[in-house]
Amino acid sequence: MRRLLILQILPTAFCLLPIGAAFVIIASIPSDAMRDYLNRVQHSAIDWVILGFGTILFVSQILLAWRAMRWVGTGFDETQDRWLNHLATAAEWFPLLGLIGTVAAILQTFSAIGAPTATAQDVMPREIIRRYAPAITATGSGLFMALMNILPTWIVLLGRDLIRSLAGGKPPTGDAA
Repeated sequence: MRRLLILQILPTAFCLLPIGAAFVIIASIPSDAMRDYLNRVQHSAIDWVILGFGTILFVSQILLAWRAMRWVGTGFDETQDRWLNHLATAAEWFPLLGLIGTVAAILQTFSAIGAPTATAQDVMPREIIRRYAPAITATGSGLFMALMNILPTWIVLLGRDLIRSLAGGKPPTGDAA
């Protein structure tokens, strides 16, 4: 049983933690804010880039993390570590991509308000807020993807320590209790 726990159950459970964290974060967002975000993100190309690339990166890291936490021979499969570190470093890009989307939306808002053909109706606070809202979605998407993409590497470090402790620093054998 200990062998199954160390070789299969714990690596899988640890890899499910970041996925669970994503769901907890999403569930903790107020429903009005989530509804507004989902309505606005449908029309935001930068959000699609951030969310699409971030999801691909996240899934890749989860798969690599699972392989990195598996006990092979006398230790862990450390061949995944280099790639995990590179992908975790890529998580730093997401807030920057969100910032690009934020700046672009702000520029778009100000250019529409300051246009020579702008009327008093165009400069109403409601219109400013409507035009500015995409800036916030890009920021939110970037921060969410950054958070999700730093978790797998941390989980590998934590998971390996726990698995190593349960294994007593030795490879799990079939006759272990």
